[in-house]
Amino acid sequence: MHLINKLLLVALRRVPKELVRPIAMRYIAGEGLEEAVRVVRGLNARNMLATIDVLGEDVSTREEAEQAREVCARVLKTVQEEGLNSNLSIKLTQFGLKIDERLCHENVKKILQVARGYGNFVRIDMEDSSITDSTLDLYERLCAEGFENVGVVIQAYLRRSEEDVRKLVQSRTNTRLVKGIYVEPESIALKDREAIRGNYLKLLKMLLEARCYVAIATHDDFLVKGGFQFIREMHLPQNAYEFQMLYGVRAKLRDQILARGHRMRIYVPFGAHWYSYSMRRFQENPQMVRYILQALLVKN
Repeated sequence: MHLINKLLLVALRRVPKELVRPIAMRYIAGEGLEEAVRVVRGLNARNMLATIDVLGEDVSTREEAEQAREVCARVLKTVQEEGLNSNLSIKLTQFGLKIDERLCHENVKKILQVARGYGNFVRIDMEDSSITDSTLDLYERLCAEGFENVGVVIQAYLRRSEEDVRKLVQSRTNTRLVKGIYVEPESIALKDREAIRGNYLKLLKMLLEARCYVAIATHDDFLVKGGFQFIREMHLPQNAYEFQMLYGVRAKLRDQILARGHRMRIYVPFGAHWYSYSMRRFQENPQMVRYILQALLVKN
């Protein structure tokens, strides 16, 4: 089945982008900021929080990194002017991490300063394992410089994550916990679904017991139920955590969580780099690839 999923993904990559686009756009606000604003306003009207994610990573020039910084600054300004309940998610390779770490540090500092001026928050997203150390190092440096409006992400499928969490809980870090999506070797990443689930719950319990603010980011019913159980057993107030989901994914589950009185935040991606983002999401969920290919075959 694993081989079949790979073949399906290869087949999808051969489909012209313009045919994939209508389906991919179910999970992306659009290419422009105005479209993201429209989506976030609709989510806020339904008592959901949002995080705006500007698509694009692995920039190759200083100019691209600075341009990404300006786009993110504009997002924060727009969120403030429009009165939206949304924060910002960034990827460090988008800000020049692989070009010059000093450049990346300065770009992120400027974004955090803008966000702090608006009383807003920035989440540093986690990318592939080649930059896990540098991502956590930069986060710690920013905290040491006095920034309190910043948080990180931990990927439960990485074998190192338990040790990373043990360090993070010492400062009660604002942490987003995810399964992980990047393809990593078995030597550093868990591959078994149940092992990943088990590690996710183990890390979640560690974070909640340490009274860290945790973003429980999952679309997995089993993990959602595990989160409910921990919250109930620890008698956690609603402002001690939140659930998070991606835009366009499992709306029924999202609404059920919200109806039970839990905070729900939706990640809202937008931007010109929608195709590469979509391919990663389709890789995460091969069943989605099947639906897309079937829809295209029926349509044509």
